[in-house]
Amino acid sequence: MPIHRSFPVDPLAGLSLRKRYVGVALLSLVLAGCGKSSNAPAGGTPPPAQVGVVTVTQGDVGLFTELPGRLEASRVAEVRARAAGILQKRLFREGSDVKAGQPLFAIDAAPYAAAVASARAGQARAEANVAQATALVERYKPLVEANAVSKQDYANAVAAQKQAQADVAVGKANVQTASINLGYASVTAPISGRIGRALVTEGALVGQGTATPLAVIQQINPLYVNFTQSASETMKLRAAMQSGQLKRVNGTHAASVRLLLEDGTEYPTPARLLFEDLTVDPTTGQVTLRAEVPNPRGDLLPGLYVRVRVEQAQASNAVTLPQQAVTRSAQGDTVMVVAPDGKVMPRAVRIGSAKGTQWVVLDGLKTGEQVIVDGFQKLRPDAVVKAVPWQPVGAASAPAPGASAPPAQPSANPASTASASPPAAAAPASSR
Repeated sequence: MPIHRSFPVDPLAGLSLRKRYVGVALLSLVLAGCGKSSNAPAGGTPPPAQVGVVTVTQGDVGLFTELPGRLEASRVAEVRARAAGILQKRLFREGSDVKAGQPLFAIDAAPYAAAVASARAGQARAEANVAQATALVERYKPLVEANAVSKQDYANAVAAQKQAQADVAVGKANVQTASINLGYASVTAPISGRIGRALVTEGALVGQGTATPLAVIQQINPLYVNFTQSASETMKLRAAMQSGQLKRVNGTHAASVRLLLEDGTEYPTPARLLFEDLTVDPTTGQVTLRAEVPNPRGDLLPGLYVRVRVEQAQASNAVTLPQQAVTRSAQGDTVMVVAPDGKVMPRAVRIGSAKGTQWVVLDGLKTGEQVIVDGFQKLRPDAVVKAVPWQPVGAASAPAPGASAPPAQPSANPASTASASPPAAAAPASSR
């Protein structure tokens, strides 16, 4: 008896291959639509997007300017040979600290010692002539009164006495000169500081005709840092202070100066502004300024290039915002503000200067307003957003020394998650 098997009926049987493919595609779309409609929220309205915001707080904010500068020794002295002769010995260790008056080099002093002895002998001979001439004058004086000696002989004796006294003065000057030259044979440090390498070696003939340089001493505690600022910026700053828009730092005339090293770290000891040049460089339009930097451990060296961060004034009722929250363009600076009803609106602001990774906003915001920092890619026209506190990258995992970490946000906060990648910081300029 034959066996009959039943197979499922193919709904696309009898169709061509192309029509079968079209039918499969339509069936897939229908099934997908049924599944999506089952998971859609009531009413078909998507939930509001979450964005990271910061709340505006106004206060006095310092206006910083970063300028290139170069370190310079506060005192520099070239040690030179002032006596001619053969250099016999070096009396210091290269690269060490020396004191003022410390012997550094010894030059052959034998010729100068002999000159001192000869000058002293000449002085002794002149003093002997003075004694002889004085005795002759004293003997002639009563005789000339008694007309026993002519007045001419007495006058000659007095003149000889004065000449002998002058010879004594010359002898004393010769002794002093020879002693000074003998002292030059021992070269001493003119100032205290750090001495570099020796420019000559033992056995060299120095001081022959010109004062031969032997070494250089630099005083590196404190150091000077020289930097320049645009004359136009200086005049604008002064005008803002006079009009009351800005005020001086701590109510004084001095500016706060900090140094930034080549690796970006800040030198721990602040500098002290010494002066601002009275003239403007006609070729660059810059004004030269100088500050004094303490360097007790010798960490800084002359000639080192640094960045000088100067706080010359303070802005009242100013706001600091992360730089990624501000969009800068040729039309102006703007931020995105979340209104109380949850809608987002652009706001024009006036930017001052940068303070680290933040902008100083001088005008355009009020206390309590919420400014979007990240989550710009989620914004849609006329859409309502959910504002959540923005958390800086790494603030929860690695708090800064001496500061407590801000409270961690819930894991469901996509705004703070989006801000963890560096490209999100540049999103405001492109996403709006």
